[in-house]
Amino acid sequence: MKRFAALYDAIDATTATTAKVAALVAYFTDAPPADAAWAVSFLVGRRPRRLVRTPDLRAWAADAANVPTWLFEECYAQAGDLAETIALLVPEQEHDETLPGPDRLAWWVEERLLPLAHMAPDAQRAALLDAWQRLRGTSRFLFNKLLTGGFRVGVSDGLVVRALSQGSGISAESIAHRLMGQWEPSAAWYAQLVATETTDADWSRPYPFYLAHPLDATVETLGDPADWQLEWKWDGIRAQLVRRRGRTFLWSRGEELLADRFPEVEASAEWLPDGTVLDGELLAWRDGAPLPFSELQRRIGRKTVGKKLLADVPCHLLVYDCLEHQGVDVRDRPLHERRVIAEAIVARMPVGASMGLSPVLDVTAWAHARTAREQSRNRSAEGLMLKRRTSPYGVGRKVGDWWKWKVTPLTVDAVLVYAQAGHGRRAGLYTDYTFALWDGDILVPFAKAYSGLTDAEMRQVDAFIRRNTVDKFGPVRTVKPELVFEVAFEGIQRSTRHKSGIAVRFPRIARWRLDKPASEADTLQSVNALLASGTVSE
Repeated sequence: MKRFAALYDAIDATTATTAKVAALVAYFTDAPPADAAWAVSFLVGRRPRRLVRTPDLRAWAADAANVPTWLFEECYAQAGDLAETIALLVPEQEHDETLPGPDRLAWWVEERLLPLAHMAPDAQRAALLDAWQRLRGTSRFLFNKLLTGGFRVGVSDGLVVRALSQGSGISAESIAHRLMGQWEPSAAWYAQLVATETTDADWSRPYPFYLAHPLDATVETLGDPADWQLEWKWDGIRAQLVRRRGRTFLWSRGEELLADRFPEVEASAEWLPDGTVLDGELLAWRDGAPLPFSELQRRIGRKTVGKKLLADVPCHLLVYDCLEHQGVDVRDRPLHERRVIAEAIVARMPVGASMGLSPVLDVTAWAHARTAREQSRNRSAEGLMLKRRTSPYGVGRKVGDWWKWKVTPLTVDAVLVYAQAGHGRRAGLYTDYTFALWDGDILVPFAKAYSGLTDAEMRQVDAFIRRNTVDKFGPVRTVKPELVFEVAFEGIQRSTRHKSGIAVRFPRIARWRLDKPASEADTLQSVNALLASGTVSE
């Protein structure tokens, strides 16, 4: 645990990529394999689920700190992080170096952390008091972060892959591929991860996803449009479909196995030849066209899907790319060749299959691409994807070959009506906002947002909220309706779940409208007119 804590401190102390990679390489070189395995798991975001009820954790920590509950809660509100609050408030005990496993991350995870899930509350409390007594400093803080499911550190998956590659001599592409799919941290697994030759027989494993960068420059800077393949940027779930040994595995970009959640797609995959891996987008789909993302949300998270939901929200996989053909990895082949392979594979699908090709746009000039992009919302798309026809299928997000050219967001001018304190570095500041639109003489809440302002602007808004609070309910403050903000969002739909009757997708603050009084903010009628005009798909 001490080594892992030292690694965390080293990463947290620098913004230099080379220094972070060097710290990771040093750790993986010296750490026991089981510790290294758990470190990899945590560093790439595979945190354990919350193991103890939060109310219990707060009560036990307050008791261990010998402070009243109200004082603990005030400290928590100021710190904004439960793990940090506990680490600071609970007194540290004199450390006994003879206690077992003080420097083994695997010991603390396997012998102290994970067993909490199967303990009765009294046993949990005793185990936590024992852990807090044994651990000090960063080690205790990290134990609490893992306990609460909030562990994060300033390294990307790519830096972890680079460090493992440097330390083992295995290519970064191979390391990234071995980290995909389902695996359990262990000494044996880690040895296989960094082995020169692997006997890994996990044939359900997907490939690392290739991601696009936002296109910030003008599209003309990309050169001849004939060098690019243009597709719609669909608003669904990015997925890989793996067909090997007569079985189908559907993986989300978040490396979640979507077994039995999209049975119509898995049934269509039975027509695919073995040794096929396709990259595409899962969409709610009816009559040859995508349904709004809100419909797809009805299927997301369902472990099993009933007949009624299958009938109400049928789903479809639009195929972008072929990554494996006849059991051979074809990612290094140029996109235009992989597209031909994908077309031939999908052509085998019977009529009515829940799978098809994402269409390629016929564009001979960038002016045509601009026109197509402006029509994106009418096609339930977010914009265009631009992919260099000669590009290989890479790993992660690389600049140059794949770009996403999203449609200009919709905006409204809305009034700030509610605010709530943030967490983490925003603790102690009111940074989570609720915005409203006019409905006659009444302001009706329609969206929440917490991003888009600078630190200086957040402090100014926080000061206004504290001076102009008119009511409080729990952690939320009602404020005088005076501040106007331009709120941007990607899409808008009708909703019976919201008082305003509308729901927006990805709301964020575009700018603070210091030039506009609240009386001039937008109305629900104007937003409904936007929906009725057909500019936005319902």
